[in-house]
Amino acid sequence: MTSRFLVAAAHKSSGKTTVSIGLAAALRARGLAVQPFKKGPDYIDPLWLSAAAARPCRNLDFNLSSGDELRAQFARHGAAADVCLVEGNKGLHDGMALDGADSNAALARLLGLPVVLVLDARGMTRGVAPLILGYQAFERGLRIAGVILNKTGGARHEAKLRAVIERYTDVPVLGMLPDEPRMIITERHLGLMPANETRLAEDRIAAIAGIVAQRIDLARLLELTAAPLPLCPPTGERAGVRGKPVRIAIPRDAAFGFYYPDDLELLSAAGAELRFFDSLRQRLPECDGLFIGGGFPECFMDELEANRGLRADIRRAVEAGLPVYAECGGLMYLTRSLTWQGRTRPMVGAIAGDAVMHDKPVGRGLVRLQETAEHPWPGATRAEVRAHEFHYSSLENLDGQPRFAYRVLRGHGIDGRHDGLIHHNVLASYTHLRSTVGHDWTARFVAFVRQCARERRRALAATL
Repeated sequence: MTSRFLVAAAHKSSGKTTVSIGLAAALRARGLAVQPFKKGPDYIDPLWLSAAAARPCRNLDFNLSSGDELRAQFARHGAAADVCLVEGNKGLHDGMALDGADSNAALARLLGLPVVLVLDARGMTRGVAPLILGYQAFERGLRIAGVILNKTGGARHEAKLRAVIERYTDVPVLGMLPDEPRMIITERHLGLMPANETRLAEDRIAAIAGIVAQRIDLARLLELTAAPLPLCPPTGERAGVRGKPVRIAIPRDAAFGFYYPDDLELLSAAGAELRFFDSLRQRLPECDGLFIGGGFPECFMDELEANRGLRADIRRAVEAGLPVYAECGGLMYLTRSLTWQGRTRPMVGAIAGDAVMHDKPVGRGLVRLQETAEHPWPGATRAEVRAHEFHYSSLENLDGQPRFAYRVLRGHGIDGRHDGLIHHNVLASYTHLRSTVGHDWTARFVAFVRQCARERRRALAATL
């Protein structure tokens, strides 16, 4: 018997991420295989959930995938797990659609998941009952398996809350978590401090898991969310592209850590040998292509500047025609300079522009793009490309007449109208792509890398 559930909240910042991290780690400590999932586009929470569960967290996004694809993703990755934990985003019934078609509740219904509701209990006693009753009544087809009360104020407060819930509702209280520093994860401008940046992540996860194991009835949670039928993963997978393997270098470190595990796996399936390296300390490995994901280069601008060898390697490789795909933080790194909090540091200099950080987001949320004729990758699509962005920086002082791979239909991109700056064989954008059935960018990029490698070999042969 397996257990499957969605962790949601009444509203944003209720502590559901901390609770999810604690549950994943505490259940893993019991010897259970925990598969974490995160609803919506997100890189930071999945880094923490991956570390807590010791399994890659998978994203489930209504805006990028169909219902059938979401069910297939959930079954594929959850089939071998004892526990499938899905962390929602924002509130249980929140989403972009007025009818809730893309809400956490909709995802729970789609996947047949009971809901574990996390409530911020600060300042509440008797008022917790109508809140729970309202959530039960709003969508009758949704089962709230239990509640976890977060940020409680002590034994007396907890006793009152439990008595109220037991008197007025039939929802089990699975546990109560205190409002204390050990339950807090440092935040910054994009959300939580990424787990890949701090050496203290394992210690913080262990501390949260310890409190969760003491204060939440894990056995009751597993009992209430037990799934009677096993998950049946789909038999068909996307076919990989046949051809000679190509080597794609990928910086994966404290500065650049925003990668979807599915996309990395699909790059490999398409014929790429992934060569990970540390952009803060290492040189560019021998490669046929380069993929630089998002992250927080502004927080490591001194270290990135200090690694002059890597910056020179990438600049020379770009000028020699190396295929490069860069997203957001990767775009910032490829520019002439990066400015943040009154400090400016030189970056790679492959893009004739400067990245400047701002106090408020420049672009955030769902992005819809239309490819232009300038897009360099094979397999051009006329279909609308759906993706996402979340950046506090802008690209300024662009030289010449820049070429762009995308026209922005929704979102901001580089200038509010375009995204996907093209220079030689570089495509750099603020947009974060996700490889889906409708838009398999990973296979297209690998095909482009392979095409460029063939052209280089032909050019070399012609000179001999």
